[in-house]
Amino acid sequence: MGRLHVIQLEGRIYSCKQCRSHLANMDELISKAFHCRQGKAYLFNTVVNVSIGPKENRVMTTGLHTVADIYCNCCQRIVGWKYVEAFVKSQKYKEGKYILERQKMTDGDGSDYYMDSQPLGSDTDDV
Repeated sequence: MGRLHVIQLEGRIYSCKQCRSHLANMDELISKAFHCRQGKAYLFNTVVNVSIGPKENRVMTTGLHTVADIYCNCCQRIVGWKYVEAFVKSQKYKEGKYILERQKMTDGDGSDYYMDSQPLGSDTDDV
């Protein structure tokens, strides 16, 4: 097994709440208007220090998507998912993008997530 190479980002970053490994730079943030089962979720162009799990189809509030869970490379905790394919034409912009669950990360200033508002809505698994 190879050595783990952890990327350290510059600027304002989002980190894994469990182990503080860097996950994304604020410059890569597309939208804060997403949600998941645990609350808010953010859409990013790129993320680092994650592994991608197997693909699966999930029915979400905006339709059927093929997604893959993403895991923090340092602590192996699920921190979000990657959009692999969107089957609804209006949702194609999500393909290749990443969701990080807000509850599972710390903000760029080191603060933990706090519930100050409700998400505007987007995707979540139907329950």
